[in-house]
Amino acid sequence: MPVKVLVVDDSGFFRRRVSEILSADPNIQVVGTATNGREAIDQALALKPDVITMDYEMPMMDGITAVRHIMQRCPTPVLMFSSLTHEGARVTLDALDAGAVDYLPKNFEDISRNPEKVKQLLCEKVHTIARSNRRYSSFSPSPAAPAASPTSSASARPAPAAPVPAAPTGGSPAPKRKAYKLVAIGTSTGGPVALQRVLTQLPGNFPAPIVLIQHMPAAFTKAFAERLDKLCRISVKEAEDGDMLRPGLALLAPGGKQMMVDPRGVVKILPGDERLNYKPCVDITFGSAAKSFNDKVLAVVLTGMGADGREGARMLKQSGSQVWAQDEASCVIYGMPMAVAKANLADAIYGLDDIGRHLTEACL
Repeated sequence: MPVKVLVVDDSGFFRRRVSEILSADPNIQVVGTATNGREAIDQALALKPDVITMDYEMPMMDGITAVRHIMQRCPTPVLMFSSLTHEGARVTLDALDAGAVDYLPKNFEDISRNPEKVKQLLCEKVHTIARSNRRYSSFSPSPAAPAASPTSSASARPAPAAPVPAAPTGGSPAPKRKAYKLVAIGTSTGGPVALQRVLTQLPGNFPAPIVLIQHMPAAFTKAFAERLDKLCRISVKEAEDGDMLRPGLALLAPGGKQMMVDPRGVVKILPGDERLNYKPCVDITFGSAAKSFNDKVLAVVLTGMGADGREGARMLKQSGSQVWAQDEASCVIYGMPMAVAKANLADAIYGLDDIGRHLTEACL
């Protein structure tokens, strides 16, 4: 059965071009198009597509509002198109919070200049998110970033959360406490929302430094770090060369580059190697952590397609460190965690909503 796709965009050129690219794949069928958010909702209900491609800026109803309505009425995997700007990043992150699964840069020049590359990437994304776990009856969006009140301080952080009661963890044992020198978290598709869910559970006095590796374009990581910093009780920033690891600070690897750590706790930001598929790459950061801190690393692999993180996890295990993986049921795409689990590298497998609590139990 071909993947049924609904294409939503107010640009007639873009609708036609995306439809042509998708229709050229024998395993994809474009079942309809829409020019605004209201039409998208009506078409989603009537056509029941497997995947929706969605623009953000449209008349009558924007893409984010449409995604929210679709998730409430007929949950369907949505692929957003976004601009590679700071504002485009903010809008895309809002769309992911609303329920979109993934995103692609909307670049008309690339469509004209590199049609084969665009076709391959777009069709691959559509096939991948068609198999995602985003189709469920009661989608619960991630908490949105809080709006600042006129009297709030720019440096104010969320108040401490009430203790979360212990709950079953799907068969994996409760974590053992240890004085970890680093917590390293790697993720890809579905990662922005997953990281929000994990990091917002951590207390402000979290005792270990944290590094985050999220597959994301260079234009997006600064906006994502700023968003996490507003939401979390710990501090979050986009990593810069020479930053020092410190407790209660999460450093997000910048898009398009590679992040490494040394035994002194100094972060190294290196140019992205064109020979590597991922920039940033989880394997590279995990590998440097294994060499620098031996058995004092707690690594977590969250939702994402592919196998990035598996070889880095292998190095960490050989050094005596701990590796956790997100369980299949709570992943948007069960690729990266599956690769770690199938290689028998996971010391524990936890549901997404348990990971933040277990990190606190393991480190405090």
